[in-house]
Amino acid sequence: MGARLSVVNALRAFLPARAVLHEEEDTRPYECDGLTAYRQLPMVVALPETEEQVQKVLKTCAAMGVPVVPRGAGTGLSGGALPPGDGVLLSMAKFMRVLALDPRARTAVVQPGVRNAAISEAAAPFGLYYAPDPSSQIACTIGGNVSENSGGVHCLKYGLTVHNVLRVRGYSIEGEPLELGADGPDAPGYDLLALAVGSEGMLLVVTEITVKLLPLPQCARLIMASFDDVERAGHAVAAVIAAGIIPAGLEMMDRPATHAVEQFVAAGYDLEAAAILLCECDGTPEEVDDEIERTKAVLARSGATRMTVSRDEAERLRFWSGRKAAFPAVGRISPDYYCMDGTIPRKRLGEVLRFIAAMEQKYGLRCPNVFHAGDGNLHPLILFDANDADELHRTELFAAEVLEKCVEVGGTITGEHGVGVEKINQMCVQFRPDELELFHAIKRAFDAHGLLNPGKAVPTLARCAEYGRERARAGAALHPELPRF
Repeated sequence: MGARLSVVNALRAFLPARAVLHEEEDTRPYECDGLTAYRQLPMVVALPETEEQVQKVLKTCAAMGVPVVPRGAGTGLSGGALPPGDGVLLSMAKFMRVLALDPRARTAVVQPGVRNAAISEAAAPFGLYYAPDPSSQIACTIGGNVSENSGGVHCLKYGLTVHNVLRVRGYSIEGEPLELGADGPDAPGYDLLALAVGSEGMLLVVTEITVKLLPLPQCARLIMASFDDVERAGHAVAAVIAAGIIPAGLEMMDRPATHAVEQFVAAGYDLEAAAILLCECDGTPEEVDDEIERTKAVLARSGATRMTVSRDEAERLRFWSGRKAAFPAVGRISPDYYCMDGTIPRKRLGEVLRFIAAMEQKYGLRCPNVFHAGDGNLHPLILFDANDADELHRTELFAAEVLEKCVEVGGTITGEHGVGVEKINQMCVQFRPDELELFHAIKRAFDAHGLLNPGKAVPTLARCAEYGRERARAGAALHPELPRF
């Protein structure tokens, strides 16, 4: 209690009382992010409104040796914003302004609390938009997107957050101002911007972001293709890319996922299909017509049993509405679900889907699947009841096996959700001890005392040793021969 009051009093020296929360009923909404399986009440929540206040919060906490966890909208799915029980949760929710929009340069300067979708809404009158579109884009913030390097259904053609951000400004844990990147296409020196994007709040607290804007496509049409076999659908994804076609989006959903979605939003999906692919083509009308025909030919050769092409914009959006609503739709059929995030080579999709089906049998849990299939990003949704401790434990084991399978086939344990606390053990599988120590060295260069979002993303070597012993006891062993990235 004494430590809490000391921090509260120190922060209230420059923040209004309403911006420093410490009573349980006030801090309870901040106990977790979208990964609700892990919860921790923050000691104190700070809600600054200006950059100067952010800087003072950081300087104060650094001087007192108090951990700080930055938080956006709390929609993250890896526990990246899980608060410290002995520290300050720094909410950036009040930084909600679009500071500048330059239609000629096709850039926007925004604060980190601006919603992803709001950037495109602000740019729409100029015929522009912001391309990365996570499924949570109506709620998630650009600051969180930068921290996790978020993607979305159109990241196959237009890239992740890292490919669409030009510059970030923020502060180190000591309150030192940092500006990474530039308004132009390149900046001198090391590419620290790319290092910061996806750093999960461990290196700096971002207060301003400059993003690229793209012209709205003249035309966009979507193919919904049905397959009577999930593996065949996976092979079709690889065949489309192998044919030299890069769709704007290429998504896959299996039958359990489409059934859940159809009950929720009536997107018009083929409920008889074992799996469907959603393949969008955009560009000029001539480009789209040509790409649609080439893609249909590849899908037909790959075994598609039915294909529907959107007739107008309303139907295109309706088809996408189902994929965008997959997570909440699954939430209607299960008390809880665990949304996973791993990435594999496209050619191994069928193999990994077979593996996931085997894990359903092994652990006695259902697992609908949705994928950013075009770039191999998997989102299995393990259904469980968090009130049943055994089900939660089996879910964690299920998830660990799938993530480690991703590494085994040449993939990686995350595509866009980050590591957070969720996948920290699997970092021990993917990376060697010397590689993990290099990550820690980078962290120390920005945060010598480890106060900024501690305990996330990069495991200690001691933790890896313990996890290795756990896996050995369970009949597995860390595989030094696995591909390293």
